[in-house]
Amino acid sequence: MANFSKSNVPQFSVEVYQNEYLPEGGREVNGIITVTSTGGGTTGGVPLTSAVPSPSHVPGRAPSAAVVIMVDCSGSMDYPPTKMRNARDATAAAIDTLRDGTSFAVVGGTHIAKEVYPGNGRLATADRQTRAQAKEALRRLGAGGGTAIGTWLRLADRLLGAAEVGIRHGILLTDGRNEHEAPEDLRAALDACAGRFTCDARGVGTDWEVKEVTAIASALLGTADIVADPAGLAADFTQMMENAMGKEVADVALRLWTPVGVEIKFVKQVAPTVAELTDRRTEAGPRAGDYPTGSWGDESRDYHVCVQVPEAGIGQEMLAARVSLILPDPSGGAPQTLSQGLVRAVWTDDMVASTSINPQVAHYTGQAELAQVIQQGLDARKSGDFDGATAKLGRAVQLASASGNEDTAKLLSKVVDVVDAATGTVRLKAKVAEADEMTLETRSTKTVRVKK
Repeated sequence: MANFSKSNVPQFSVEVYQNEYLPEGGREVNGIITVTSTGGGTTGGVPLTSAVPSPSHVPGRAPSAAVVIMVDCSGSMDYPPTKMRNARDATAAAIDTLRDGTSFAVVGGTHIAKEVYPGNGRLATADRQTRAQAKEALRRLGAGGGTAIGTWLRLADRLLGAAEVGIRHGILLTDGRNEHEAPEDLRAALDACAGRFTCDARGVGTDWEVKEVTAIASALLGTADIVADPAGLAADFTQMMENAMGKEVADVALRLWTPVGVEIKFVKQVAPTVAELTDRRTEAGPRAGDYPTGSWGDESRDYHVCVQVPEAGIGQEMLAARVSLILPDPSGGAPQTLSQGLVRAVWTDDMVASTSINPQVAHYTGQAELAQVIQQGLDARKSGDFDGATAKLGRAVQLASASGNEDTAKLLSKVVDVVDAATGTVRLKAKVAEADEMTLETRSTKTVRVKK
């Protein structure tokens, strides 16, 4: 069993924001859990070109990591020809951003998955020579064939699974719909890869399916985004790789323990993006379950936990849930508890106390609704239900304005004409650029933090 001293473990903190007071008969308890990771040698995304990787992951040190870049090489990548050239340049930029000692590979994706570099089912170790070799291999990359993303992910999983590293990460680029395998094949591939590596997914241009790309990122605890103009790929790939190189701790779980009689309504990440975690629970002992959070660097995230407690009388109080951050031991020993927080319930006849909504809970409830009504509004617009689309997108404008989510408000203004943001009065635009609509849909889950 590995023994990790506190000095080499990044410091995780848990803060709970809630109104613990319930009226008589009240049963629903909400808490916003802010998790922050600091120190421990993290870099905030700056590549550690001089770092010496360890043979296995030690929390808090610059760990050995493995990255597989999956590049769409289907026939549509040749229309226009600059798209394939930009994809090659972006992959080269990402390779240049790899920290020395990182294991890596490049996969070319069509209706089958091919190893572009280094080949033979292996990963290369990043240094000056292998970076140059990889970029030379990219020059031979051409476009032709179909799109079967599940095969790309399965090959990436095989390559990453062979690496004795702490951080396993994928970067996936596609420009088209997943037309050469059944939807259930992609779903099965995502189920097989979930928990084995994280993956950022990007759609380039406007001929891909937003729900496919966001489903990949959601299942594999990564980010999703659109790069409407292929010329922006290199900057985006560089940023993604810098973020990946800044990760220091993998496989952190949010463990929720609840007393007898308490029912978990939902668990979701609410910042920096909305991500549903409720159905991803794995049992972790009596009345305890783990929810995956993926890899961490220097960063902070917020989670919304909602539980239902048994009825109790005025003046009674109880622990509604205990939230812990759990780090598995790479050698199979007992997991480590990094930090804990408590969610409480107190019954009171003070109506002011029991009816007050905690600002963090109110804010993130609105942000979750914002993501939902954008999706519903865009779906209604596509189906020709313009009244429904106007109502939903009007509500989205109202929520974005009230919460100060300026980025989402700007994206909404490209799809609707805003008459009055405060009341959510809008008119659908007669003509909307496809890239603007897809950008709004792809980024709909991005949130802003509560104003202090």
